[in-house]
Amino acid sequence: MFLPGSALLVVSARKTLNRLQRTHGAPATLAANAFPGVAAAIDQHAAAVRDILDLGVENSSLVPASVLLAGYARGILEDLREAAPENPYTTEDWQHTDWLHLRLAAVCSLARPH
Repeated sequence: MFLPGSALLVVSARKTLNRLQRTHGAPATLAANAFPGVAAAIDQHAAAVRDILDLGVENSSLVPASVLLAGYARGILEDLREAAPENPYTTEDWQHTDWLHLRLAAVCSLARPH
């Protein structure tokens, strides 16, 4: 259960998501606007992340979405460090990037207020 005194978790989660927005969210959004295939891939990854957090995390409705998303992203970032694939640097690079980067871009899309 998420306790009201856990505001530090929310602050930490927002910092993680803001950093991720700079490295993956904003560049992926530019690529998605330019390439429909990138947009579709990010949407598919976003649906998978949403299912994982909604169905795979017990009592997920009691935890702020930012905390869930940041926790999930931290796990992906660990995998990314171990696999060491190169970050997509250009808009065109997003067309050929691996699923780890697409998954992080999807986390960013879910974290953005709509």
